[in-house]
Amino acid sequence: MDEIFELFSQNTGLDPQIMVFAAIGLGAGLAFYGIVSAVTQVDPGTARLLQTRDARRQRREDKGLLLERVETSKGVLRTFVPKNPGELTKLKIKLIQAGYRRESAVRFYVLARIALGLGLPLAFVALLGVAALPNTILPPGVNARLAGLGQTEILAMLGMLTFVGFLLPARHVEGRALETRTRIMESFPNALDLLQISVEAGLGLDAAMTRVGNELAAVCPELSAEFLTVQRQIQAGRPRDVAMREMAARCGVDTVSSFVKVVQQSLQFGTPLTEALHVYASEMRLYRELAAQEMANKLPVKMSIALASFMLPALILMTVGPTVIRWLTYTG
Repeated sequence: MDEIFELFSQNTGLDPQIMVFAAIGLGAGLAFYGIVSAVTQVDPGTARLLQTRDARRQRREDKGLLLERVETSKGVLRTFVPKNPGELTKLKIKLIQAGYRRESAVRFYVLARIALGLGLPLAFVALLGVAALPNTILPPGVNARLAGLGQTEILAMLGMLTFVGFLLPARHVEGRALETRTRIMESFPNALDLLQISVEAGLGLDAAMTRVGNELAAVCPELSAEFLTVQRQIQAGRPRDVAMREMAARCGVDTVSSFVKVVQQSLQFGTPLTEALHVYASEMRLYRELAAQEMANKLPVKMSIALASFMLPALILMTVGPTVIRWLTYTG
């Protein structure tokens, strides 16, 4: 093998060590590609089983659309679950907006708050115990810092970690819910235009909402899921006004609530739905234009803060600087 490398090196002019490293790298790359291919390759039987599992899960979710979710938390969990039905409903809606639609979402949310609220202080106590050992594995700086903490500082750290751990899941859910509401608010005018076009083309409201929901699956999955959920509930026997009011509550967006009221009033008083959607779509486009103008009008005020913070000191330095230099030179 060495003779082959030397002969090939003499013919090509390459260093034998570079050739060895290149061969090792090529072999490692081929081995990695083979392992990744073997792991990611899906067996046809496994793929069919996964499709069957997804279909069963979707059927279970569809059956649960008409069921009232009853909180069954017991023991310690019941202490942290809101007792007021209104607050519990708000918590469930916030979890749905954050993407957690399972019936057990409230229990997992409460468990996460308890686990983090107790786990972070316990982890800190364990770290203090490791730092107190004679043969510790911690870095010297960290070990010295932990060993120098007093009782008051330790208690303050424990209280802060408990507060942060208990508050972190709430902030996470709040952030995801805000992102969902923002995406729905930004995508709803386009969805309303599609809904208006579908109704004007001759589709009924249910068929139009189903069509628009399928079209929005890639653009705004949250709004698509809400439209399709309403249609599944109506097909299962729930009244349309109840299903649409629940959709407005789950979305938490004023424009969706106004749309639900427009549709309910149109169906209740017998006015043409096409005309009502056309008027509301025009108002939505005007609202979006006014919102864009408002953001554009706020821009000069925001830019003035940056200009005053960064350019004003430079202008003062350029104006006063020569005078100060001359005065220093004269006095010196």
